[in-house]
Amino acid sequence: MTEPPPPPPLPSTESLIRRYKPVWRFFLIFNLALGAYIFAGARKKDVSMVSSKAAEKSVGNRKAKAEVPSDPITSTSIPLSEIPSLPSLVPEPVKIQQPIPEDRKLELFQWMLEEKRKIKPKDRQEQKQIDEEKAILKQFIRAKSVPSL
Repeated sequence: MTEPPPPPPLPSTESLIRRYKPVWRFFLIFNLALGAYIFAGARKKDVSMVSSKAAEKSVGNRKAKAEVPSDPITSTSIPLSEIPSLPSLVPEPVKIQQPIPEDRKLELFQWMLEEKRKIKPKDRQEQKQIDEEKAILKQFIRAKSVPSL
């Protein structure tokens, strides 16, 4: 008679994580080190960019004052389309905004007062501070002239 084939080998009772524990540790340490390297490099790059921009501004201001073109550019020698545009040395004027009308200020103070009334204080000190702020807002609302913002 023929003998039956031998039974297949039993799977290992040891889990895959335990079997490959050193490999998992290596990947974890490698990923942490790579992440730290990337973040440190990005931070170093940002710091160097900020410092180089500051140095560029200080040097650029001195160069702009000291440099005088030796030969003037004429329209016959170079077409206008090929002339590089120079940055403007004149600072932009500060835009002054229109003052807020008194009725809008009054509306704003009333809205602020309503919002202060909705706040639920956590302790006595916070309640006291909110009451003081509400009193100031009420004074502004009752006053004949509203203070400027």
